[in-house]
Amino acid sequence: MVKPLISTELAQSSTAASVLAVTLDSPVERQSALHQHARGQLLGARRGLLSVDAADHHWVVPATHTVWIPPDCPHGLRSHGPFHGWSVYVAAAACVGLPQQPCIIATSGLLREAVDRAATWDGGARDQRQDRIAQLILDEIAALPAEPFGLPLPQDPRVRRITQALVDDLADNRSLVQWAQWGGVSVRTLARRFVSETGFTFSQWRQRARLLRALELLAAGEAVTTIALELGYDNVSAFIAMFRRSFGVTPGRYFTGP
Repeated sequence: MVKPLISTELAQSSTAASVLAVTLDSPVERQSALHQHARGQLLGARRGLLSVDAADHHWVVPATHTVWIPPDCPHGLRSHGPFHGWSVYVAAAACVGLPQQPCIIATSGLLREAVDRAATWDGGARDQRQDRIAQLILDEIAALPAEPFGLPLPQDPRVRRITQALVDDLADNRSLVQWAQWGGVSVRTLARRFVSETGFTFSQWRQRARLLRALELLAAGEAVTTIALELGYDNVSAFIAMFRRSFGVTPGRYFTGP
């Protein structure tokens, strides 16, 4: 069983400091099963990718973004490769004014610096300077924009079964009609459920799943050609064009910058 970043007592505490920060560099992958605690949690990576499950969402998140988990929300995570990450645990009373649903937000340099500073504090009483830094962290969580970066999972069990099969084999290029037949649901119902329960059409959802898988594979050092073939693209150019339309850069430059 993976060791928690902070003790269970602190994760549940309403009397400890309102903001608790921790960083961890581990040479191995980190994986935590679904769990929940009374404190809200902001979690992110310094580099690499995290896969995060929260409520009905599944997200693959790069180090440029972070995930907010409100109090008492079931969640779990897995790092892709060695874990270089950080978390902020926020007392429930201090979560007033923060997002009430799990969301992904772009990470600011100011937030990262404040978290790094807060992670060095011991468990003693906080002085005024530390209180101001803690409040800055809360202000950044509240002010930074939520990003439409995640991959929502549908509630309908028939549609969920199809999405799980899609994620299991993203190179499967069956059409909406063919998937409806496979899943025992009408084409019209399947198309409607995708939009109403995920916010994406069928083709948009599959493309998003492929993009997130591409980020995961890029972080693992896979070649762009290998990734394109694994995701079901007939040629590398089509994959690169799709990636550039979505992220504004080519796959080869995503983690290195322009």
